[in-house]
Amino acid sequence: MRRRWRPSGKRAASPTESDTDNSAIERGIILAEDVDLRMENSNSSDQPAWQRNPIFQFFASLKLAVVLLAVLIVAAIAGTLYESSFDANVARAYVYGAPWFNLWLMLLAANLAVSAISRWPWRKHHVAFLITHLGIITLLTGSLIGRIWGTEGTITLFKGEPPTNRLLVNQHQLRVHDTDGIVKGYAAEFLHHPPNPGHPKKLGVLASGARLSIIDYAAAIEGKLNPRPLAQGGGAPALHFTISTALMNQHLESWLLADDPQHGNFSMGLANIELKRGAAPASTSSASANSTKREDVDLEESIFAFSKAPDEQIGRVAQGGSAGAKVQLERPQNGNKGRVLISLSGKEASFDVAENLGREVAIGGTPFTLKIDNYWADFRIQDGKPSSLTEEPNNPAVLVTIHGKGAPAAAPASKNPHGGTELTTNGGPPTMPPAGSETPNRLTLFITDDGLLSYELVSRKAGASIGKIDLNIPIATGWADWQLKIDKVMPHAEPWMDFAPMKTSTSSPADLPDGVRVRLEQNGETFEQWVPAGWQIAVPTSPNETQIAYGWKVIPLPIALELLDFEVKRNEGSDSPAGFKSTLRISTAEGESATGQCWMNNPFSFPGAWLHTWTGQTYKMSQASWNPDNLGQSTVQILRDPGWLLKWIGSLLVVTGVFLMFYVRGFRRGTAVAPVIAPAPLKSQKREPAPEEAIAF
Repeated sequence: MRRRWRPSGKRAASPTESDTDNSAIERGIILAEDVDLRMENSNSSDQPAWQRNPIFQFFASLKLAVVLLAVLIVAAIAGTLYESSFDANVARAYVYGAPWFNLWLMLLAANLAVSAISRWPWRKHHVAFLITHLGIITLLTGSLIGRIWGTEGTITLFKGEPPTNRLLVNQHQLRVHDTDGIVKGYAAEFLHHPPNPGHPKKLGVLASGARLSIIDYAAAIEGKLNPRPLAQGGGAPALHFTISTALMNQHLESWLLADDPQHGNFSMGLANIELKRGAAPASTSSASANSTKREDVDLEESIFAFSKAPDEQIGRVAQGGSAGAKVQLERPQNGNKGRVLISLSGKEASFDVAENLGREVAIGGTPFTLKIDNYWADFRIQDGKPSSLTEEPNNPAVLVTIHGKGAPAAAPASKNPHGGTELTTNGGPPTMPPAGSETPNRLTLFITDDGLLSYELVSRKAGASIGKIDLNIPIATGWADWQLKIDKVMPHAEPWMDFAPMKTSTSSPADLPDGVRVRLEQNGETFEQWVPAGWQIAVPTSPNETQIAYGWKVIPLPIALELLDFEVKRNEGSDSPAGFKSTLRISTAEGESATGQCWMNNPFSFPGAWLHTWTGQTYKMSQASWNPDNLGQSTVQILRDPGWLLKWIGSLLVVTGVFLMFYVRGFRRGTAVAPVIAPAPLKSQKREPAPEEAIAF
């Protein structure tokens, strides 16, 4: 478009040529701005009515795009902080999996689409812009498809078991086996806004007419066996015992069910208690001491020593045997941590705990070294692990390790403090069992059909003994000063677990499950029960019981997996694993099957055809984890993303559009050219009107 400008015949005199040029340029710029404004008004008036619609202009505006992108950037930062500070579930609940995040992505896609349409009719310089916007929209669409219709979860397989198609998804769910035989699932994710008795989560009415609701949630649930008596006989004998120590000011109690694989054993870490049917054996056999001369071997031993009990120590032989050391801990004074006194091979030495904590020092006059591994000011055993209740020296204790080369210590036979046969021990302090081995401190309780109680006791320090037990009469175990007392007996009982929420803290067990408290209301009766993750309870509704379970969401797959073999490769010269591999067989209801292997960073896909792979219609199986204690077990992760192809296409379009926009001249919009103004004539005489002076746009 060209406009003509004719200067006026009269103008003020200019003192210099430069002033004349500046004046002309200013007039040209003003004229150019006036032309641009007229063009914008002209273009605006030429737009269709639908492009001038306020709603259309709102979704096409750059301000909306800036706000949407700014919020997404802040959300991504918050999600990353949540995931690093807590875990992926928290980030998913608050950000990536939240409904508002999906809505925000849809608004961004709408903004991009409307912004592209607003350039209609499109020209060549719009191509790069349109390709970039189309790529982002395609990428967002693929992501949304994957989030809605994708599959991700794990399956734990066992060698020799039939194929399974039950996929565990990383979402909590309450499953109800209703009286009509239908299993119903209800979402139960309570990372934020958990239910409470005042604001329960109502799940509706079941087939039996009972109203189901979740009235509470706890991050940690503790279960305790509380068997119920059976009036009609059957079941298994049960007893309740307490075991306590004045030395550590601890009191433990538990129920035991006879010969029950889950509830027939109580482990204290340093000792084990078990209940069996029948009576204790009439006698026990002792191990004869080996009188042959012992050669010097590498010895390594860890020993607990207690300030309150200088004559008591608990140790674990890690290598060779016991060094026969006597370790004592002086009581701390004036804010220090006390001193360790050691008597070994006829030599005595003492070490300051604070100065030598974590250091390995030589024991003078002996071939052994001592290392003070840990110190507890107020020693307690919590969940089978040593810990300090407070920082005050109420019950000081240390753990030391003695290492060196020598002959394992032997001890003479000791008198059984419980009466009966005199037995020998292997010498040295009471020993903690090596990992995976049977504890040398154990108590086996026996109960007959007529309720008679007896025991067989093995103590690392005191030896072995047998005897009878009476109710409410304590017996000394020989494990430091622990004493056991049986106070309740049930001839016929069935297992029943009582669950209660536990306040989480740094000392709480990490493996405690979370759980929900459910409420069922039927015919004027109300039943409430805690259901921890991984458990199933039976609710006595009418006409039949209702089974309720809480745990990970389970979805059926159209394919079934079977573990054919599991291999673990070890690093040469050691037992540390170098890698593990699963051999799987995949089958479908239509009779299709395939066999493949997956290991770290090497997944196995089914179906394996290229069309299924490129369109994201395949199931990708990867090695997720394994169980070192059971090499016939393997956990496989399964992933299916139907939006995979759209994500790749969208990414490619974005890269292509950006490249065209910045690096290919033909797809870039030309920049405006500054108006060229002819210089004013130098002569002062009156001049004729100048030829037409053009301004190019």
